Amino acid sequence: MAPYTLTYFAVKGRCGALKIMLADKDQQLKENLVTFEEWMKGDLKSTCVFGQLPKFEDGDLVLFQSNAMLRHLGRKHAAYGKNDCEASLIDVMNDGVEDLRLKYIKLIYQEYETGKEAFIKDLSNHLKCFENVLAKNKTGFLVGDQISFADYNLFDLLLNLKVLSPSCLDSFPSLKSFVDKISARPKVKALLECENFKKLPINGNGKQ
Repeated sequence: MAPYTLTYFAVKGRCGALKIMLADKDQQLKENLVTFEEWMKGDLKSTCVFGQLPKFEDGDLVLFQSNAMLRHLGRKHAAYGKNDCEASLIDVMNDGVEDLRLKYIKLIYQEYETGKEAFIKDLSNHLKCFENVLAKNKTGFLVGDQISFADYNLFDLLLNLKVLSPSCLDSFPSLKSFVDKISARPKVKALLECENFKKLPINGNGKQ
């Protein structure tokens, strides 16, 4: 029996990083897929703390908010640094990923037709922050010398951004190496090549 259960729509959305992390940590995940029609009925929505999916269950523990899920799994599966200082720096990095993800989500759902060109043009200003961190750390990870939940989160977002702008990492050697390195991890590679994962759209509105 899978130790974890995820209730979400049939998109990668906010759960790509979580699925990549669980695959890399060799953890089983049961998925309950929800259609938008089912969601609009409101029965499930009324049981969600903030009226949103995803919903994540670890035994009797029920979590909402995708970043809370990543932190929970980071604590359980040795992906939250080696000490409190590293954990705090990982939080900083993950918050930075969230800032960029929110900009991406705003583009996809609100400004895709009018703002795509400007977003891509400005993207390098955001990516260079992560490039600088990786170049300085020199371990191939954002913090310390082992992978963290923030690495999985950044990796997932970078995969999405490469779909939006295939050349976006061309001038960022550390970020490009980061994506190549995590993509080559055997269990991550297997997930990325899995048909069920590949066929999921990134977003729920047909943009990517």
